[in-house]
Amino acid sequence: MNYYSLNHTAPNTTFENAVIKGLAPDRGLYFPETITALDPCFFETIETLSNKEIAYEAIKQFISPEIPEAILKEIVSETLSFEFPIIKLTDSISTLELFHGPTMAFKDVGARFMARCLGYFNKNNSSEVTVLVATSGDTGGAVANGFFGVKGVRVVILYPSGKVSNVQEKQLTTLGQNITALEVEGTFDDCQDMVKKAFLDYELTSKMQLTSANSINVARWLPQLFYFMFAYKQLKNKYKDIVFSVPSGNFGNVCAGMIAQKLGLPIKHFIASNNDNNVVTRYLKSADYKPKPSVQTVSNAMDVGNPSNFIRIQAIYNNDFESLKSNLSSYSFSDKETKEALNEIYKTTGYIADPHGAVGYLGSKSYLKTNPDVHCVFFETAHPTKFLDVVKEVVTVDIPLPKQIKAVIDKVKVATQINNYLEFKAFLTEI
Repeated sequence: MNYYSLNHTAPNTTFENAVIKGLAPDRGLYFPETITALDPCFFETIETLSNKEIAYEAIKQFISPEIPEAILKEIVSETLSFEFPIIKLTDSISTLELFHGPTMAFKDVGARFMARCLGYFNKNNSSEVTVLVATSGDTGGAVANGFFGVKGVRVVILYPSGKVSNVQEKQLTTLGQNITALEVEGTFDDCQDMVKKAFLDYELTSKMQLTSANSINVARWLPQLFYFMFAYKQLKNKYKDIVFSVPSGNFGNVCAGMIAQKLGLPIKHFIASNNDNNVVTRYLKSADYKPKPSVQTVSNAMDVGNPSNFIRIQAIYNNDFESLKSNLSSYSFSDKETKEALNEIYKTTGYIADPHGAVGYLGSKSYLKTNPDVHCVFFETAHPTKFLDVVKEVVTVDIPLPKQIKAVIDKVKVATQINNYLEFKAFLTEI
């Protein structure tokens, strides 16, 4: 499989080069040249397959033959070492729990998959690859854990000071070894801008190999299509029309779901559930795409004012607004509504959601008002104990800390504070 730049002025390249480089030379995101639908019988019998068999069949066209079959199967197996259960809340709404991995967030899948791909490509390389990561919350911890100890790879994580939860901060600042955290005075967008600027800085790129582990990297982004297939496997014989409500920040999950749909997965519709960072909600109403500075919310992993992956979504639909709008709805919800939803979910079902899942739940309810005959699945993207300060405001029962959280909660944070790009560049030059 080859990949092309969505800026259309760089040469097409291999999966390996797309993973190692992260961005194309013209600063465009890489996108697969072709997407070949799977045999319909794959979906007709999907309930007979294991998650690992499903994932391998779904992903292999995007990677083969660069990673041999046996190695790719091993990568998939190591990536998917935990479960993805569906929990039914009402007759019309279920949730897919994506938080059973090592950092209790959906990004464990992409981070673990990418780390193993990069480790394979770098196994005989004497030079070091520096992975740059901007995080609004869960990406940092997932990437830190996924890349921890990987030979020849150094990870530098930028996160906005005071805008991630205590647990999220501990997960990305306490590992050490090849993982370094930079605490940025600013927003997620400031962190992301610094990372993008570093890729454009010839003084840096001429001296060190930089790549990204945000969802702009194809190896971080594409494995997210697995979630949709795992959900369909569990619901296929129960509901005819399945709609996914996805809490959306950088839009990697929705975009990956659309790839799963292109592969033939019978998804009825997508819902992008936004917090007050609602550039896509506004776009679908006006056809005018206007990024704006991000604002801080209680669902902080979605605090993104300029979603990187939206250009990939537009590419899937050949920049046809009406075609996209027919397959994607979007709703935006305030912090007040999010907290009310946390309370409602608990009071009516006994289920404790996290703030991001609550936004997904609200998106499901909004869509069902005019589409009552579908079954909505919202993504529960992180364990609620990662956001105890928010959840405990409305759910007053004791929530036991899972072992993954207990392992980091009392560790000492180690982070370097920076204020601007020059300080970031100086740090990279010195490591």
